[in-house]
Amino acid sequence: MKRHTIEPRPGWQETVEGQGCIYPLTRYPDGSLRPYWDESAYYEFSLPEVEALEETVEELHAMCLAAAAHIVERDRFADLGITDPRLASLVGEAWRRRDELPSLYGRFDLHYDGSGPARMLEYNADTPTSLVEAASPQWFWMEERFPGADQWNSLHERLVDAWKRQAPLLPPGPVYFAHSEGDELGEDLMTVAYLRETAQQAGLDTEALSVEQIGWDRITGRFVDERLRFIRCCFKLYPWEWLATDRFGPHVLDTLDNGGGTGSTCWIEPVWKMLLSNKALLAVLWELYPGHPNLLPAYLDGPRELAGRRGYAAKPLLGREGAGVTLHQPGEPPVVREEGCCYQELAPLPDFDGNRTVLGAWVVEGEAAGLGIRESSGLITDGYARFLPHVIL
Repeated sequence: MKRHTIEPRPGWQETVEGQGCIYPLTRYPDGSLRPYWDESAYYEFSLPEVEALEETVEELHAMCLAAAAHIVERDRFADLGITDPRLASLVGEAWRRRDELPSLYGRFDLHYDGSGPARMLEYNADTPTSLVEAASPQWFWMEERFPGADQWNSLHERLVDAWKRQAPLLPPGPVYFAHSEGDELGEDLMTVAYLRETAQQAGLDTEALSVEQIGWDRITGRFVDERLRFIRCCFKLYPWEWLATDRFGPHVLDTLDNGGGTGSTCWIEPVWKMLLSNKALLAVLWELYPGHPNLLPAYLDGPRELAGRRGYAAKPLLGREGAGVTLHQPGEPPVVREEGCCYQELAPLPDFDGNRTVLGAWVVEGEAAGLGIRESSGLITDGYARFLPHVIL
């Protein structure tokens, strides 16, 4: 794994916008606009390196499924902050019937610097973003800048194939694709639009709407679109912890199609993905696989020995883009936060020429499918991170 600088292509901004990355710039607190899509540098990998990472990702996914089974079998929902008995019951039922429910993709965030094993930082298996830039613009960038090279990127083909294979699990009617109107950058909008395109290429009938446009028909007791058509199946880029607890949350649980055609609305991703997108998973994994080379020590009741050894990161059980994460150096007095947290051993992100790098490894239907790389100036990958392309040479 090496980082190289390179001259950006003339007109790069218009190029990537035309390929779906309509948010190529980030506005900083001082009002300046700086690249989010950053092709002033790229990362190079060897093929054996990528093949080893693929094996690691698929092993981690299998371990996460085993951890999910453990949570359900041991009734450890409270460790995830799922204290509503009804929601816990529905999550458990969805897990047990997961083969009957459509489930598409997820993204591991990995600590890796090219030397030593990759280590899992977290798993976003419910609402992962940065998909568009990983699947499309970086592939076309490679074809233009490095013709004949390769890339860890089979995302598009795998997504189309996944929709084809899972079509028999979908209820009759169109698949709706919903994002939130609260998305100011357009990232959620384009992620949903891209996934809708892959479903269309798989031959599915689709419709687009925002979460805010989803209505409730009191007479029939069903969710409807703006034309009062029943919503039988909906892909939502809207976290389950919001969907299950907002104003319409009781209706979501009342009408949940949890396999076997028992409800009126099938949601993608399914509700059992709450087991994987919760930071408590990190501590459960460490319990089940202590000392595993691809894991970092993690606990739920406090930092334990991490405070005096290598330090720790305190991560809220739920959150995106580093929100609420605090870093604690070795020797600092341990701090146990009031809200539910996971305390994970501090693993400072690798430093490449002053840039802190995290690998986003994509999984489609449980198989490793691609890579997206983000860089940040600090140790927390936040909303000011940059996306950089990669090649296999």
